[in-house]
Amino acid sequence: KWTEDDIRKSLQDVKEIVRDKDIVSLGIVKKIEIQGKNVVVALEIPTPVYREKKSLADQVRKKILSMGADTVSIDISSKTLPGHRGLATRLSGVKNIIAVAAGKGGVGKSTVATNLALALHLHGAKVGLLDADIYGPSIPTMLGAPEVPAGLDVGQKISPAIHHGIHVISIGFFTDREGAVIWRGPMIHKILQQFLEDVEWGELDYLVVDLPPGTGDAQLSLSQLIPITGAVMVTTPQEVALIDVEKAVGMFQKVEVPLLGVIENMSYYSCPNCGHHDEIFSRGGGKTLAQSLGTEFFGEVPLDSRIRYGGDIGEPIVIGQRHGEHAKAFMEMGFLIAERILKMVSLGPKRPSGLVQIR
Repeated sequence: KWTEDDIRKSLQDVKEIVRDKDIVSLGIVKKIEIQGKNVVVALEIPTPVYREKKSLADQVRKKILSMGADTVSIDISSKTLPGHRGLATRLSGVKNIIAVAAGKGGVGKSTVATNLALALHLHGAKVGLLDADIYGPSIPTMLGAPEVPAGLDVGQKISPAIHHGIHVISIGFFTDREGAVIWRGPMIHKILQQFLEDVEWGELDYLVVDLPPGTGDAQLSLSQLIPITGAVMVTTPQEVALIDVEKAVGMFQKVEVPLLGVIENMSYYSCPNCGHHDEIFSRGGGKTLAQSLGTEFFGEVPLDSRIRYGGDIGEPIVIGQRHGEHAKAFMEMGFLIAERILKMVSLGPKRPSGLVQIR
């Protein structure tokens, strides 16, 4: 006759691949109930964006059945681990803050940020999207009409808009589309502070922040206001874009925001009629840059009119063509980013600050 301790000892042979530790020491095994020769196990995974869910359940079931159990029932829940570099005084309900940045404009940063946020949501996470591009807010256009518009609640709290199931806030909700936005640095800081402190974000697993391009006031303000989990750099393959990314990385390093990884956008053009690939902006520069920085390369996104068209009509590719190759690329990036954050969390409070040391 085996006991709960016997089962826990046996489950120490089951490892989580991402953090390379057994599921017992990681606290994934929350509860074990033995009812005769029937066993019920409760597992708590560290994020809903978790590709190992089925694999872990299968391994646990196989291990316990090998001990002589007749049936094994497995209940899986999730509780996202926070990836903050310190205690958050703002956004206390937000577990992870992911900044999506670019060294220069025109590389498709907002398209990537929007589709990444939606991919994380489709994986089962509670997600928010903050459009911090104060000068050129494009998120409202890319997401189309909201299911619930943004507004002011009683007590002057701002309620975010709901688009495709995610919480969204943008200065574009509160300004005329045709009007020029002319604000100096202190005003940008104040607006971002209001978006962080006065918006009812609620409980979120991930808040994706679409930063303006370059290394200006918005980036510095956010790094001062909130503990950003890490930054995802978006680039195109050509040399001039890569040089600008290196400058942006240097800025993040100075304000001690870790680099999660690099995404290469507009990697190649694939003709929808003949399938011919044309590397308009060269190809592979993003991967080479990631290697030189000692960080992750999350993948390539091709130049495709369907991605552009989806953004123009308010139906991002992850929503409009969910099972297509481009949507699958963003869904995979969602997994990779969540895994990258888990690896950082596993290093604990002694994990290095800065960028290139985090591997």
